[in-house]
Amino acid sequence: MSSKTLIYCGLLVLTLVLFGMADTQAKAGPPSDLISEGKQIFRFDTFGDEDFWGGQLRLHEAIEGSQFGGVGLGVSPATALSVGLKVDVQALPDSLQNKLRKGQVNLNDPAVTLALLKLNAVVGVTGFFNPDGSLSSMGIQCALCHSTVDDSFAPGIGKRLDGWANRDLNVGAIVALSPDLSPFQTLLGVSRDTVVAVLNSWGPGKFDAELVLDGKAFNPQQVTDGVVTGTNVSGATLIPPAFGLAGVNLHTWTGWGSVPYWNAFVANIEMHGKGNFYDPRLNNAAQFPIAAANGFGNIRNSTDLITSKLPALHAYQLSLLAPLPPAGSFDAAAAESGRTLFNGKAQCATCHIPPLFTEPGWNLHTPAEIGIDSFQADRSPDFRYRTAPLKGLWTHTTGGFYHDGRFAKLLDVVNHYNAHFSLGLTDAEKSDLVEYLKSLGDAPVR
Repeated sequence: MSSKTLIYCGLLVLTLVLFGMADTQAKAGPPSDLISEGKQIFRFDTFGDEDFWGGQLRLHEAIEGSQFGGVGLGVSPATALSVGLKVDVQALPDSLQNKLRKGQVNLNDPAVTLALLKLNAVVGVTGFFNPDGSLSSMGIQCALCHSTVDDSFAPGIGKRLDGWANRDLNVGAIVALSPDLSPFQTLLGVSRDTVVAVLNSWGPGKFDAELVLDGKAFNPQQVTDGVVTGTNVSGATLIPPAFGLAGVNLHTWTGWGSVPYWNAFVANIEMHGKGNFYDPRLNNAAQFPIAAANGFGNIRNSTDLITSKLPALHAYQLSLLAPLPPAGSFDAAAAESGRTLFNGKAQCATCHIPPLFTEPGWNLHTPAEIGIDSFQADRSPDFRYRTAPLKGLWTHTTGGFYHDGRFAKLLDVVNHYNAHFSLGLTDAEKSDLVEYLKSLGDAPVR
C-alpha cells in the first residue's frame, strides 16, 4: 500500500469518526452537565434581583411581618398557598413532613414561612437572612411562574413540576404587598393606589410583561368575531408553560423572540436582575414610551449575572418535555376520531402542524386572521399573535384559553374557530376534537 493510500485511508477513517461523534452528539442533545446546570439556574438563580424585590420594594419585610422586624402581619404559609405559592416537599426534612401530616405545624404563623424559606422549599422564591434569623432581602427565580408541584403531599405541597405554568399564582397580589412601590410609581407616573389597583386586576395565573414598556394596563374593548365581549379588561396575559419548546421558534403569546431572547428579556426587565440586554425595537417611543424613556432597549451592567447563564438555562428548558395526560383523562376512541378531524375537516393542522403543533418557522398571525381584537398584538413588535403549541394543553386549562383567557373551555375555542372559518363541525365532531386536544403530550404523533 502506497503512502498516499495510507494517508487517504487515515483521513477517511478520521472523517468517519468525526461524523460519528457529531451524529452521536446530535442524537444525545445538549450535554447532561449543561442541562443540570440549567436546572439549578431555573430553580434557584435570582440573577441578583434581590436588590430590587428586597432592596427597593422591601417585599421581604411584608413577608416576615412586624413580629420579626418587618411590617404588617406577615405572610403565613396558609396565605402564601392561597396566592398560589408552592412548596417543594423534597426540600422538607422527614421530621417536618411528619409534623405536617399530624397537623402539628401552625400554617397561620409567618415564622413557619421563614423556616420554609431557610430550607429553600418555597418554589421560585429565595430568602436572604441576617445572622439573627430575620430576612435581609428576597429574590425570585424562573420557577416562580413556570413551575408548580404535583400536590402529592397536600394541596400546594408536592414534588416540583418544572416548566408547568403556575396558573394559581397571583403575582399581582403578591407584589402589591410591597411596602415600597415607588419604583413602579415613578416608572408609570401614577400613584401607589393606582399601581395597587392595576396589580390586583391581574388575578391568578396572569402577568403583564408589557406594562413596564407601554403603561397600557387595560384593554378598553375586548372583541371576538366582531362582538364586544368585555370592556376595560386587564392587560395581563396567562402565564404560558415552559415545556415542549424544542423546535418552537417564537414562544410567547405575541412573538417577541426565541427562547433565549425571552429569557434575557425577563431576567433583565421583568425580574430586575443584573445583566446586559439589547433590543432596539424598544426605542420606539410611539409604541413603547416607557421602555424608550428608560433605555430598556440597551441595558448595560458592569456586573453581569445573567448572560453567561443563558446557554445552560436554554438547554434545560429544551429538555423539558410536554407531559402526557393521566390515564383515563380523555376518551381514547373519541380522541382518535378527533385526530382525523384535526388533520382534516377542522383544519387545525393548517397552523398547528404536528408534531410541533405550531408552524415550523415564523409562527405568527394577524388579529384579523384569528378573529380577535388587536390590543395585545399591538403591544408587540410584530403586531401579531403566535400559534400556540398544543402539547401538554391539559396541564394549563385553569384560567381559560388564548392569551387573556377569554375562552373558558376548550369547547369555546373550537366553537370560535368553527364559526370564524365556517367549518360546519357537528356537536359530536367538536366533542371528539376536544378529546384529541386533551390527549396531546410528548409522544409519537401520527
